[in-house]
Amino acid sequence: MTEKVTTLYQAIGGDPAVRALTRRFYELMDRLPEASNVRAVHPPSLQESEEKFYEYMSGYLGGPPLYTDKRGHPRLRSRHFVAEIGPVERDEWLLCFRRALDGTIESQALRDLIWAPVERLAYHMQNKEQP
Repeated sequence: MTEKVTTLYQAIGGDPAVRALTRRFYELMDRLPEASNVRAVHPPSLQESEEKFYEYMSGYLGGPPLYTDKRGHPRLRSRHFVAEIGPVERDEWLLCFRRALDGTIESQALRDLIWAPVERLAYHMQNKEQP
């Protein structure tokens, strides 16, 4: 008997869905006034950040390991030490992700499965206290 395993990557619609999610995330970060602090810790162009996030999320959701194939182990926390991430930046990042997730993934159940570990990860990425 063969069991078919469905990943979150497959369940949300594969590459087009991950692209839409990451594109929307960075559009929101770039445009929302309430995301100005998290936007400020990014470079002027978000193109490279978006591509890296797309690559990471692809593998994170069970799709192709694009990020690790290209860049090695994510080492997310250490790679983000160059950016001061306090509670304000963390919460603004989460606001953008929540809105992008809600706007691109139709299923509430799938959004819930994705949200919980991403929220924990955002808290883990915080590397300073405010102010």
